[in-house]
Amino acid sequence: MPAVGFATGGTNKEYPGNLTLYVTVTCIVAAMGGLIFGYDIGISGGVTSMDSFLRKFFPSVFRKKHENATTNQYCQYDSETLTLFTSSLYLAALLASLVASTVTRKFGRKLSMFFGGVLFCAGAIINGAAKAVWMLILGRILLGFGIGFANQSVPLYLSEMAPYKYRGALNIGFQLSITIGILIANVLNFFFAKIKGGWGWRLSLGGAMVPALIITVGSLVLPDTPNSMIERGSRDKAQRQLKRIRGIDDIDEEFNDLVAASEASKQVQNPWSNLLQRKYRPHLSMAILIPFFQQLTGINVIMFYAPVLFDTIGFGSDAALMSAVITGIVNVAATIVSIYGVDKWGRRFLFLEGGVQMLICQAVVAAAIGAKFGVDGNPDTLPKWYAIVVVLFICIYVAGFAWSWGPLGWLVPSEIFPLEIRSAAQSINVSVNMFFTFVIAQVFLTMLCHMKFGLFIFFAFFVLIMSIFIAFFLPETKGIPIEEMSKVWKTHWYWSRFVSEEDFPNRGGVEMGKGGRYA
Repeated sequence: MPAVGFATGGTNKEYPGNLTLYVTVTCIVAAMGGLIFGYDIGISGGVTSMDSFLRKFFPSVFRKKHENATTNQYCQYDSETLTLFTSSLYLAALLASLVASTVTRKFGRKLSMFFGGVLFCAGAIINGAAKAVWMLILGRILLGFGIGFANQSVPLYLSEMAPYKYRGALNIGFQLSITIGILIANVLNFFFAKIKGGWGWRLSLGGAMVPALIITVGSLVLPDTPNSMIERGSRDKAQRQLKRIRGIDDIDEEFNDLVAASEASKQVQNPWSNLLQRKYRPHLSMAILIPFFQQLTGINVIMFYAPVLFDTIGFGSDAALMSAVITGIVNVAATIVSIYGVDKWGRRFLFLEGGVQMLICQAVVAAAIGAKFGVDGNPDTLPKWYAIVVVLFICIYVAGFAWSWGPLGWLVPSEIFPLEIRSAAQSINVSVNMFFTFVIAQVFLTMLCHMKFGLFIFFAFFVLIMSIFIAFFLPETKGIPIEEMSKVWKTHWYWSRFVSEEDFPNRGGVEMGKGGRYA
């Protein structure tokens, strides 16, 4: 078996520059675009477990939950209309991300963020004021359009603004914002559910206006990235901007590489069809498989339906919402671990460690739920200690995801694409992510009803497959400038058969050493 991974064969190119306060603040503001995605993930599961919400919009689910004591616990939330409420957002996000590619490339990353914030805000207003199911779904579609624009542009913005040595940590700020959004939503659901009169769900859904306004206003005050300025013909402004964000005057080498990348990108008439070329086979494979595997970790089963899931395995409604808050806290803390370690330990290490951790936890949770619920889903009294054990292993699972597949699923695709295909490839990445998020959200409750505790085994199988994929096919991208990323494919044991030196001529003057390695 050939050596797995790749060797750089020497030192990587090093651009001078510092992590300035200006670029740090800029990246923090931009990363807040993740709040809208996280808030929605957290809020939807909590709202769908609120009795007042179910009674008004999904009375059949409410009756199964309360009026039929013999209902199989696994099946009490099985409703196509209820899952359509959750999953319609992700289908809309898929479509929006394709349009966002053109907007991002032609008009800059900022405008895509602005559209994302405005559309999300409109969706939040309609959902908060909803009188019928069609209003809920219309609002969800607008929320989805907003998420499609934001998720397409924010990771690209962060990867382009950050110095390459700190790119991993700053880019993971996007995932940190997602986790903070989930936590805030879970906390708000816990308190809003206690409001007398049963209208707390309106505050939960309407509260999405706050993160929407943050990214909308933020997009107006953020500077554009040098890459985007060059791409749109403003080279002098781009040079001044690069000096400002790097904190030094000696930026000629990096600037020249950005210009060379832009010139190469202008030779591409159609980035979408260009993606199908042989030399982009590694990039297209990662743009499809990484988001595909990210969704099949099973994380959205936990995050979308955490309150529903905990209620289903024997917690009361308040306890279910509180358990979701606990997993939200774990999610945030573990993401901070990833920010610390991603540029220190590398992407591959975190991917593989997280995979092993999630695999073990899914096996334990499946065994614990299966032993107590069996296949009929009607347990006797669920001991408190038993429920705590289940929550504990779910939290360990969430931690494993939050420092591996969660942030890296957005970071790695956003940093590996050459400028000439960057917007189109990122749209593929977001579209695949949203498509499988939609599929999982749409079928999860039905799968839970039919597969019972075996659902966790189903996702554990994919965690095993994706860990093998990372071990053999993902090269390490830590510490490599974004415009020099082609070297990881040229020296990889498998991908080198698709990529040659002629495909990606050396733009920055780095010489090839013996054996095709960079010296």
